[in-house]
Amino acid sequence: MGAQHDGGDGVAWPKVDVSALVHTRTHHPEAIAEAAARRARRPLLNDHGRLMIVAADHPARGALGVGERKLAMANRADLLERLCLALSRPGVDGVLATADILDDLLLLGALDHKVVMGSMNRGGLQGASFELDDRFTGHRPEDIQRLGFDAGKLLLRIDYDDPGSLTTLESTARAIDEMAARRLPVFVEPFISRRTDEGRLRNDLSAEAVTKSIAIASGLGGSSAYTWLKVPVTDNPDDMARVMETSTLPAVLLGGDIGDSPEDQDAAYEKWRGALQLPTVRGLVVGRSLLYPADGDVAAAVDTAVGLL
Repeated sequence: MGAQHDGGDGVAWPKVDVSALVHTRTHHPEAIAEAAARRARRPLLNDHGRLMIVAADHPARGALGVGERKLAMANRADLLERLCLALSRPGVDGVLATADILDDLLLLGALDHKVVMGSMNRGGLQGASFELDDRFTGHRPEDIQRLGFDAGKLLLRIDYDDPGSLTTLESTARAIDEMAARRLPVFVEPFISRRTDEGRLRNDLSAEAVTKSIAIASGLGGSSAYTWLKVPVTDNPDDMARVMETSTLPAVLLGGDIGDSPEDQDAAYEKWRGALQLPTVRGLVVGRSLLYPADGDVAAAVDTAVGLL
């Protein structure tokens, strides 16, 4: 991959050689499938029954911002280097991403003995009028099975005033059915969402809204046997114990964009710490706040999150 560079806290990781990746993609595109076929796999959960996943599926929805940095995730080589560093840290179980990023990570040899989650619906582009008609434009269940990946993830935002949400609900249910037929876990990330007066979509993190979203997501499809939930921490973290009583499905916490300051980062850690003690919560799936921490120290941010488990 190239020369070493500092990934924070004195931790070095080989710099990604973009030319080498492009050469392989140009001359040997079959190398991606070959890398997937020989990838060393592992169980979904670690020995302690917990799960720590780094998420990087935001770019495919046009969501490139981190805090005030609107294009923070736009440099692909930089993103790959941050992902490789995060995946190298003890206690990190795997990654959630779209095909383009996972293909690069396969070529870089970064996915052996890691949980690999394919991102399934990326059609609800950030800021688009059709954002809530979130079509399944990413990994299909058959792709996840063919590539030997370990799970899928889908986003389910529900706005009672937007008919596009019904299309997403129905396609989500069918995706859950197809994943269950293949005995593949699918992580459903549900929100009750509303548009502001300016037309921007906002997720409602009140206890009532998160409770409703969990209840709706849990009942989708013909079987819930392979369904997991990916849920936010409520505005008031003290509400999480009551909210998580809504379902017996196993759940992981999501990170989201927590802001640019160290204080915001510390506040997020504290919110996660409490919710991780709840009986249905099995781990974390966090992306931007760990890959682009306020102080730039990716290794320290990842290690701190792992320590919460």
